[in-house]
Amino acid sequence: MEKTKGEVLEEKLFDNKKFGFEIVTEEETKNIMDFCEGYIDFLNNVKTEREAAKEVEQILIRNGFKEISSIDKLAAGDKIYYVNRKKAVFAAVVGSLAVTEGFNLIGAHIDSPRLDLKPNPLYEDSGMAFLKTHYYGGIKKYQWVNIPLSIHGVIAKANGDVIEVNIGEDEKDPVFTINDLLPHLSRRLEDRKADNAIEAEELNVLVGSIPFNDEKVNEKIKLNILKLLNEKYGITESDLASAELELVPALKARSLGFDSSMISAYGQDDRVCAYTSLEALLNVSNPSRTAVCILADKEEVGSMGNTGMCSRNFENFVFEILEKMGVNTPGMLEKVFCNSKMLSADVTGAYEPNFPSVFEKNNESYIGKGISVIKYTGSASKGGASDANAEYVGFIRGLFENNNISYQISEMGKIGVGGGGTIAYILADKGIDVIDCGVPVLAMHSPYEVTSKFDVYTAYKAYEAFYNN
Repeated sequence: MEKTKGEVLEEKLFDNKKFGFEIVTEEETKNIMDFCEGYIDFLNNVKTEREAAKEVEQILIRNGFKEISSIDKLAAGDKIYYVNRKKAVFAAVVGSLAVTEGFNLIGAHIDSPRLDLKPNPLYEDSGMAFLKTHYYGGIKKYQWVNIPLSIHGVIAKANGDVIEVNIGEDEKDPVFTINDLLPHLSRRLEDRKADNAIEAEELNVLVGSIPFNDEKVNEKIKLNILKLLNEKYGITESDLASAELELVPALKARSLGFDSSMISAYGQDDRVCAYTSLEALLNVSNPSRTAVCILADKEEVGSMGNTGMCSRNFENFVFEILEKMGVNTPGMLEKVFCNSKMLSADVTGAYEPNFPSVFEKNNESYIGKGISVIKYTGSASKGGASDANAEYVGFIRGLFENNNISYQISEMGKIGVGGGGTIAYILADKGIDVIDCGVPVLAMHSPYEVTSKFDVYTAYKAYEAFYNN
């Protein structure tokens, strides 16, 4: 049947974007599923920022990247990387154009919300041993009780030895948990609001109950735990003061749904963008503009510290690139930044139909519709936002449309309901054109986040197109 005039006009003028799995071919669907198998494996290998940095370095080395300090001179096509204190990674493929043309940057982060151990964590109470924690990043504390937890991280001894710890991921390992109160006795506590249904000081991790057999010892269970730790790691209680031990969900990343169209996993904020931007960089061989992948730490707590984006370490990395290309004249670093383009590759909250009251449906991201482009984040009056200019938004739209990349332009929730931020403003302060561009996530910041495989693969293709532009 011939279309009516209104139908033709609607098709021409309306922005009616379809869900991705409606428009992909059978072959494209296979490519999506195959790509996401690699992503799932990555998630299961990297539960912390240290593990992610270590894994990323190995991937880069296997793909011909060299540590920047090992190279005296750089030329077009060279592949380099730098690891910052084992918690953040910068990688680049040198372009053929003059550096004054600027770089193409994609910046993601590899830290995720979690529970850190306090400096003096171990104590005994009522026939049980516990570890006290301090939560990291924006979490709903009640989501972290009654689930299996694993312990990851390092213990740095006073003599300089550093011991790696990973307990709870192997099926033969014990796991740990935080106990909630049984419903039979929790009536009075049910009057608490959701944000303090579990108080921060109640996030104490159960780690043992067998006492050391000596009647003259007061804290027998604590002593037995320390004995086990000493036998396995050669540590004493004082060594825990210089440890970085993190409690994360002992849950495997898995395909979700009867159709396996989605992924459930801890840490997809923001390792989904980290993995896809890294994989995209691996496909870059001879770019015109230097392509740079930033995998930062500390984003979940404001990007502070010497492994966060607020530090000068990234500037030093670019400075060294210019130095080894023989073009590091006064003011060149600033000129490079002012002519650079960047995607702040961070996730956004996807529309959740179970909770429609906090969303404004016309301006939300939906899982399965492709990568989300967000002109500004921040809160209420765009407070704290890096607001990309119209010309740059138009440039990104053109890039994606010319490369058949499914994308959606959105905000995150109703005005004044909440807010969030990324590393975008930090790079914008250097004069770089920046826009947020990442994967929509359901149950973001929870122990088990959800993404669409279509969106994951689309992010990979979008980042590849950006690097090669």
